[in-house]
Amino acid sequence: MKDLLGGKGANLAEMTNLGLPVPPGFTITTEACRVYLASGAEPPELRDEVTEHLETLEKKMGKRLGQPDNPLLVSVRSGAKFSMPGMMDTVLNIGLNDQSVHGLAAQSGGDERFAWDSYRRLIQMFGKTVLGVPGERFEEALEEAKRVKGTESDLGLDAQDFRKLVDTYKHIVREHTGREFPQDPREQMDLAIRAVFDSWNGERARLYRRQERIPHDLGTAVNVVAMVFGNMGMDSGTGVAFTRDPSSGRQGVYGDYLQNAQGEDVVAGVRNTVPLQELEKIDKKSYDELLRIMEVLENHYRDLCDIEFTIERGKLWMLQTRVGKRTAAAAFCIATQLVDQGLIDMDEALKRVNGVQLAQLMFPRFDENAVAAGKAKRIARGIAASPGAAVGKAVFDQDTAVKWSQSGEKVILIRRETNPDDLNGMIAAEGILTSRGGKTSHAAVVARGMGKTCVCGAEELDVDVKLRRMTAPGGIVVEEGDVISIDGTTGQVYLGEVPVVPSPVVEYFEGRLDPRDAGADELVRAVDRIMKHADAKRRLRVRANADTPEDSARARRFGAEGIGLCRTEHMFLGERRKHVERLILADTDAEREEALAALLPLQRQDFIGIFEAMDGLPVTIRLLDPPLHEFLPDLTELSVRVAVAEARGEKNEDDLRLLQAVRRLHEQNPMLGLRGVRLGLVVPGLFIMQVRAIAEAAAERRKVGGDPRAEIMIPLVGAVQELEIIREESERVLAEVARETGIELDALIGTMIELPRAALTAGQIAECAQFFSFGTNDLTQTTWGFSRDDVEAAFFSTYLEKGIFGVSPFEALDRDGVGRLIRIAAEEGRAARPDLKLGVCGEHGGDPESVHFFHEVGLDYVSCSPFRVPVARLEAGRAAVAGEGSDSR
Repeated sequence: MKDLLGGKGANLAEMTNLGLPVPPGFTITTEACRVYLASGAEPPELRDEVTEHLETLEKKMGKRLGQPDNPLLVSVRSGAKFSMPGMMDTVLNIGLNDQSVHGLAAQSGGDERFAWDSYRRLIQMFGKTVLGVPGERFEEALEEAKRVKGTESDLGLDAQDFRKLVDTYKHIVREHTGREFPQDPREQMDLAIRAVFDSWNGERARLYRRQERIPHDLGTAVNVVAMVFGNMGMDSGTGVAFTRDPSSGRQGVYGDYLQNAQGEDVVAGVRNTVPLQELEKIDKKSYDELLRIMEVLENHYRDLCDIEFTIERGKLWMLQTRVGKRTAAAAFCIATQLVDQGLIDMDEALKRVNGVQLAQLMFPRFDENAVAAGKAKRIARGIAASPGAAVGKAVFDQDTAVKWSQSGEKVILIRRETNPDDLNGMIAAEGILTSRGGKTSHAAVVARGMGKTCVCGAEELDVDVKLRRMTAPGGIVVEEGDVISIDGTTGQVYLGEVPVVPSPVVEYFEGRLDPRDAGADELVRAVDRIMKHADAKRRLRVRANADTPEDSARARRFGAEGIGLCRTEHMFLGERRKHVERLILADTDAEREEALAALLPLQRQDFIGIFEAMDGLPVTIRLLDPPLHEFLPDLTELSVRVAVAEARGEKNEDDLRLLQAVRRLHEQNPMLGLRGVRLGLVVPGLFIMQVRAIAEAAAERRKVGGDPRAEIMIPLVGAVQELEIIREESERVLAEVARETGIELDALIGTMIELPRAALTAGQIAECAQFFSFGTNDLTQTTWGFSRDDVEAAFFSTYLEKGIFGVSPFEALDRDGVGRLIRIAAEEGRAARPDLKLGVCGEHGGDPESVHFFHEVGLDYVSCSPFRVPVARLEAGRAAVAGEGSDSR
């Protein structure tokens, strides 16, 4: 249903079927939107169908749209398949005009204030959304009206004030558009429907979809619903409720309520709300009915529900429900709570969380001891809207947030309240701080969806966006560029940088926090339960990319089942670089062998430490891959050094020889030059030395009772003949070391598939390789013809904006191109060698979406950085239980 009716329309239909109080209306399907977006015109039959459904609605309500003496008013709301809070357009009170405003006043028992307030709201929303009038023009006029009246709230304005505002607003519309505000109710509705269609491709909606990886071709439904009014007086109001706390997952009554207001007042945060519990004192009958409905909805959807409601003169109406966005911590806690309540099973609980959320839980948090010791200066407290610890420089508008972030600065976006136009800045910022709004404000809802730290409604702060500063109690002024820290878990705001400590979830993975201990909180226990279930379910093994014993040991603590990539080039840096320089500069076999002999014991010790850390688990060691010039000084720097020495009459033979070597090895495109297997073929003894170091280290470990499991990986193979030569040499060295030590060595020899030709000739290569490891970073570069270091800064942002990528192919695997090559290589490799071991060691091995693809194509393992090992474990489990009916977006 959601594909056709959108999330909002499907859920309105569902609530109607459940017998809940939903205002009548109808839904225009996503199909109509897709036709409109493709052709630029509405489907020819749409107008007649809308007319038919509008007439049915009018009969049901006993009044016509915009009828002067007794008007039917409607809202026109967007509703895509996936929730996109605030990213698309809504218009309320359609049907009001200069005549029907009097009819609305009569309908409401002569309440002129309510009628003119509703009319000014229509002009404001319609003007901004449909006619493109800058929203701040209306806001400035409203602020001026309050100033003249001497009131801080719109509740202080009377009917006459709103009547004047209507005239002011109409003048603003005329001034900006060159036309009068439309008085024909049907024209208002048709233009609003078109504006909702157009908003699907609005900049903020496209940006949000890219951020959340939502497809651009779904389109939005449009819901036309009879208006119910929360601004009819103090016995009316509007609110947002959650069936559980979306920040922590705790059960209870959570939400915000605002008397005498319409829905956008709550989300926009223009007036601070009261906690939902206060509704019990204000209107107990509606409160009790709301609690009953919340229970019905949570049991029906078997999940946390986010509910929008309006009370019109003591009558409760449900305007919307959806499975609510929640923080990462809440996602894990709620999933296990629902299992304990018998509403879902552990497989479904595993589907309800994801690797992105788990990664968020592993971020550091503020050091409570530093705060308690007074090392952090608290300046305000707001509402803890989205947890986490964020530190950055204060900025007051989205453009500055984006600009500073792109130049490498960490920023906190500070606003009175956010609106959808702030989305770019919210994405760029480390955290978001607002002085208005509650847990259901725009800032809170969007931040939770993105996993951003957010503190809302910090009323003690006076935020001056124009002067780019905020003032805290005690006269403390924070100027743009000053560093602040915000704690989205407690709502605290600090001046300066607060120290951070590891999260309890990282402490759990490190083995320092037992989930059974009294000190372990509900979150750690929930993570433990779900991770154990994921491990039990997954088929994919998870290894780590690690180059040192320390990284290897940490990876093992985090659940790694071996090393999928040990990069030996990292072992040639620092003090050892001089030996590589000697190897490169060697003119004779004796000099070359001397340099290799100096490197051999160092390499051996490296491998002994790694084998010890990964005892009993496979360790895939990649022989040297990067071009040799990476181990030499920079060409320009060396040229200057030599020139300066010559100008002084000094001669440095070593620098001259180095310069000649750098020039000799200089390549226009090193990525495609002398590297990988080519080095082993061209530089005598290099790979032989590395294989001997691996073999001797394995023998050493065996002698002391260890269980080393070496896998030797030859990089950048494009033709089977390259691999055959290196494999033959490697096997000879392994046999030599076995004879010398008297210890049988059983090392696998395989290759890294990182060139399209290797993938396309995988059947031939598999005859010589015992395993394939897909190097997806280079395979992506060579498939697309991209040099990653150059293209990401040069034009990727343009490609993302134009929709050529939904997401960078270096972040999530390009299934159609690179993925097809992997599929071909896996199928043809296994056809040639059925016992061929298949893995992946590029960064995609820890990307949640890519892990599902690797599961589908039948790889044996993924490998990623140690920190991402838990994420890959979780996603491998999710891939195993993946099915219909659960989508975490």
